[in-house]
Amino acid sequence: MTGVKPFAESPGPDDAGEWVSPVRFRVDTGSGVPIYLQLVHQVEHALRLGRLALGDQLPRVRDVVGSLSINPNTVAKAYRELEHKGYAAGRPGQGTFIVAAPGTAERGKFDRLRESLAQGWLSDAAAAGLSEQEIVALFMTALRESAGGMAGREPGGTAGPGGQEEAVA
Repeated sequence: MTGVKPFAESPGPDDAGEWVSPVRFRVDTGSGVPIYLQLVHQVEHALRLGRLALGDQLPRVRDVVGSLSINPNTVAKAYRELEHKGYAAGRPGQGTFIVAAPGTAERGKFDRLRESLAQGWLSDAAAAGLSEQEIVALFMTALRESAGGMAGREPGGTAGPGGQEEAVA
């Protein structure tokens, strides 16, 4: 894979016995998306999927820099963006921790939908011989074209009369 750097692995206790983040970062230098935004998006996705929870520590800047060979200012910029969005907060000398999560559908609903997608459409796409990039492109095209465009929807909400969002209880 051209331009894709491996995961920044740092889950579990480090050499000093301190807990380190369950999130592992991956960057694609050929994607055209700034690296700091790739990191932000990965944290947001992990929050929405329940892989990160309140109180979890994000990987230390030096761990991400060491494993992905990226500039520390890039990681710091991503963490500042997460702080600006209200998802994370830095604690001097301790690291950056998750303090909030975006609104999401219930975990069971995500699990059922993911399983349905994996066993249905994704299985059919793989059987048809589509590459991962072709599957992503086809999925994103269908997403943008479906239901008048769902891109502006908040997770866990449904469109009400006139296209307005209504919270799902």
